[in-house]
Amino acid sequence: MSASTLPRAATARATALPGLYRAVWRWHFYAGLIALPFLVLLAVTGGLFLFRAELDTLIHRDLMRVEQQAAPARPPEALVAAALAAQPGTAFRFIPAPDPAASAQVGIRTAGGDRIVAYLDPYDARVLGMLPDKGTVMWFVRQLHSLAWFGPVASGIIEIVAGWSILLVGTGLYLWWPRGPRQVRGSALAVRGSPRRRPFWKSLHGTLGVFTAGFIVFLAVTGMPWSVFWGSYANQWANGHNFGYPAGIRVSVPMSGVKLAESGPTSWSLQQARLPESDPHAGHGAADAGGHDHGQAMPAPATPPAPAASTAIGLNAAVAEFTRLGMAPGYAVALPGGPRGVYTGSAYPDDLSQQRVVHLDQYSGRPLLDMGYADYGPLGRGLEWGINVHLGQQYGLANKLVLLAACFGIVALAVSGGVMWWKRRPAGSLGLPPAPAERRLMVGVAAILAIGGVIFPLVGASMLVMLVLDVLLTRRRPRPA
Repeated sequence: MSASTLPRAATARATALPGLYRAVWRWHFYAGLIALPFLVLLAVTGGLFLFRAELDTLIHRDLMRVEQQAAPARPPEALVAAALAAQPGTAFRFIPAPDPAASAQVGIRTAGGDRIVAYLDPYDARVLGMLPDKGTVMWFVRQLHSLAWFGPVASGIIEIVAGWSILLVGTGLYLWWPRGPRQVRGSALAVRGSPRRRPFWKSLHGTLGVFTAGFIVFLAVTGMPWSVFWGSYANQWANGHNFGYPAGIRVSVPMSGVKLAESGPTSWSLQQARLPESDPHAGHGAADAGGHDHGQAMPAPATPPAPAASTAIGLNAAVAEFTRLGMAPGYAVALPGGPRGVYTGSAYPDDLSQQRVVHLDQYSGRPLLDMGYADYGPLGRGLEWGINVHLGQQYGLANKLVLLAACFGIVALAVSGGVMWWKRRPAGSLGLPPAPAERRLMVGVAAILAIGGVIFPLVGASMLVMLVLDVLLTRRRPRPA
């Protein structure tokens, strides 16, 4: 492939542009080359995932919806027993029916190590069907959206793309910014010309870029917490001391080495949080009947522990306690993993204020740790809010529709950029914008953009690679005057 840039007729016009403009244009081209193909994938899958509950319920309606009945629901232990009768194994999670017309779910670990979910009619304990854990259509879309389906290396690519997307916006706004009274009078936001001509696509691309710029930056920044490198280190920095809990939470109970993320889905802020341990000698009847101390470890019983090991309270009592504590409907219960395991109730509804995680001693039923969104540190609260908006949850249908419009805009932005490039490039060429005559301008713009590379190391490393490639490409052709 030739490294030439523009047709002869356009070369003179392009090289007459100020050197700084050409340097920014060239970096904008690189950012688009890297980010736009992935932005299309992210926009399409993200737009679908905004309506995950509605689409999953529609696709898996035979598993997720039941006929509401006047009879009371069967006890949780009966539902688990029915699920294990249909699929032998070990139950690791139970989700009570979130509403009277919804099914209950039992997570089962098979003898071969597979994880599946059984869906049951809560009124008669009839097994409606089974799916692999995280095996719904929308879970597949989510894995595709994050590239997690392709492994950790691909997840690192998402982090790089997020950083380049921010650079794409910054350089694009610089190129679009009106530079004279004529441009202002002609309206920099107007779409002009015929779709057959490049000026139409250029003006359309600029207008779409202005309207989607804020959304691209917001989605890139709020998507970073899931990244394989920056996200994991930011999480450890935010909650890495105090057993993974925010600094204000007392954890004066025995803690295990098991992380909350290993027991089931959890919020970003609590991925590193460790599970407390149950006391086999705690005895029954110790559950606090007078409410709970939100965000605090419960005090130890006043009476000495019994010398003999106690029996567990059972899932029925645990679910009753979670309900009494006011957990939001749709909460999941992770079952104890061994004699010192705990019952963990976790609720992550659309309303952030109702996010909550409660650990119960499996013998006494006493809440060992009880915390919610208000107990997170400032960084955790800010990132959780961003994640919730990113997922289209925080502000209901309006949140989903605004982000869906942004997803359409991002796809249109990518298409217009591709068409504009195709119409500009000479045959058989990559169509690189001309480099500035002074190489230091190219390096200087890179140095400014590298501020983001310091914050996001993978992005910074990719920028160094692109700078080296740019030098090699420039050496292969005569430099414009």
